[in-house]
Amino acid sequence: MRIAVIALWLLLTAIAPPVLAGERDGTKRTAIMIAFPPERAALEGAIADRRDETVNGKIIVTGTLAGKPVILMESGVSMVNAAMNAQLLIDRFAVSRILFSGIAGGVDPSLHIGDVVIPDSWGQYLEVLMARETADGFAPVAALTDGGRPNYGMMHPRLVTTSSTATGPVTRASFSVDPTLLALASKVAGEIRLNQCAAAAQQCLDRKPVIVVGGQGISGPAFVDNAAYRSYLFDTYRARVLDMESAAVAQVAFANGIPFLGFRSLSDLAGGDAEANQMHAFMALASANSAAVITAFLAALPD
Repeated sequence: MRIAVIALWLLLTAIAPPVLAGERDGTKRTAIMIAFPPERAALEGAIADRRDETVNGKIIVTGTLAGKPVILMESGVSMVNAAMNAQLLIDRFAVSRILFSGIAGGVDPSLHIGDVVIPDSWGQYLEVLMARETADGFAPVAALTDGGRPNYGMMHPRLVTTSSTATGPVTRASFSVDPTLLALASKVAGEIRLNQCAAAAQQCLDRKPVIVVGGQGISGPAFVDNAAYRSYLFDTYRARVLDMESAAVAQVAFANGIPFLGFRSLSDLAGGDAEANQMHAFMALASANSAAVITAFLAALPD
């Protein structure tokens, strides 16, 4: 009997999922999410007391950054990857807040490549109804649109319904970031000098980048490089910046009652570039600027 019990224990131990560092120490940590390798490279070298764990093929780094306990995870590009991995971090670690750092496309015509935007809310621009085309034009099912924002061809904006323990089901166009975190970001913004030149490529911007706090951020499962659609997004959403992850994480954070804030530096202008899209030329510079702001922000967080 004893041998059978020991054998069963060994079998269960062999198939049980690994215990992660965040679960073992129970340390409250700030989760920092990035989407892809250049954004990761801009941050991970500064993490002290580093420890790596692998979950679902993803390397999760725990340690300290700017003296604060953190978790760093590369979510992968896309709304699904971002949402899935944000929930993974929440489920496995003692996450006190979620920050997203990375590059993005500029939508607001007043902004330039290299600028860092810290929006006060995030929404989905491709949460839409694809309307049928009739002899009289596109005919959306009225009950399924938000009834307020104009369409772009067959695409008619919709609202998002989700729920949390605190609110129950809610229907809205966007999810606000945490006001306390946003206020701290606004305070820190005036103390940071952003890079104007990309060190590796020796490419320089023709103006000094700035940090912009507030305004609307939007996300969707598309890489936008179209001037006409960019104009529509600015006119319709008053969007400042566009990416492929932040709104998904903002919604997951809302559902779990966890503070969220996104930091996005412009690597391109989403179709508003004078010539070709500039993402590959300036993604290292933009990643470094976003990382500089988020690091200064962490340093300013109370212990």
